[in-house]
Amino acid sequence: MGVVIAVDAMGGDGAPEDVVAGVRMAVEDGSLAVLLVGDPAVLKPLVAHQPGIEIVPAATVVPQTADPAEAIRSDPRCSIAVAAQAVRSGAADGLVSAGHSGATLAAVTLIIGRQRGVSRPALAAVLPGALRPTVLIDAGANLDSTPEQLHAQARLGTAFALELLGIEQPTCGLLTIGEESGKGDLRTKAAHALLLADATLAYRGSVEGRDLLTSKVDVIVSDGFAGNIALKATEGAAREAFRRLREQVTGAPATLAGLQLHTALGRVRADLDPDTYGGAHLLGAEAVAIIAHGEARPHGIAQACRYAAAGVRLGLPARLAARTAVGSP
Repeated sequence: MGVVIAVDAMGGDGAPEDVVAGVRMAVEDGSLAVLLVGDPAVLKPLVAHQPGIEIVPAATVVPQTADPAEAIRSDPRCSIAVAAQAVRSGAADGLVSAGHSGATLAAVTLIIGRQRGVSRPALAAVLPGALRPTVLIDAGANLDSTPEQLHAQARLGTAFALELLGIEQPTCGLLTIGEESGKGDLRTKAAHALLLADATLAYRGSVEGRDLLTSKVDVIVSDGFAGNIALKATEGAAREAFRRLREQVTGAPATLAGLQLHTALGRVRADLDPDTYGGAHLLGAEAVAIIAHGEARPHGIAQACRYAAAGVRLGLPARLAARTAVGSP
């Protein structure tokens, strides 16, 4: 039997239409199957009996204004909770949601469960570094992380970079407001001491927000609050810079240089596209879970499903657990 991914059909800005369109793209080659969780009356006309997709009924959707943990505890029939239950029961191998990220985190933590020794799962976003991909962890799951949790995130992110991205001997750095080790608040300084003392990490000290895309280190460690702001600021800056360049190029004469610039801009846009991976792995969970961008288009949803399937095939949770166990190399 192939890989089965449970997808929250009702989560995301373009749900359910964009989610279903993306799922249909993902199952086309037969490499994975999807349990599409949501309102059958809405989903059936969109699925149109396409092979590889099974609709799993869910009665409700977690609103963006809801308290995440309370929503999961009080309403086990909501779409993200039903998707997580499918993973827990073994009906699905992994989970994808572009919906309420806090509710997804709560569903994964409360229903699927955390790995031993992980107090809080963390989001690992892969950024297009100048030389190779860069992992940003945490990208938004935990807004208040202790020094010990930041240390655990460094180990998770390093193992992730090695196992899924194939980066040998990944280096890591701590996101703060200056390159000097004394920069940052008390929590950052305490985390710096823990990372420096861990011989299993190739720790390179402090990095700044400007280093997210430079490949200065392979793994950038942050609390979810600063990490999410840094991630979205980078995405926004890249999007606006590309818009301005395109505006200028569009009005340029159709010369050979102009055509070459159009081609180059297309490559840059592809490099910086948030839909390249489709979402971020929630590391430290007992199973593969992907939180997709809320604005994900069908291509992004399809990529998120494929990304989740790749993690399942690799046995990513077990590999991370083995590498991050106390005393492991």
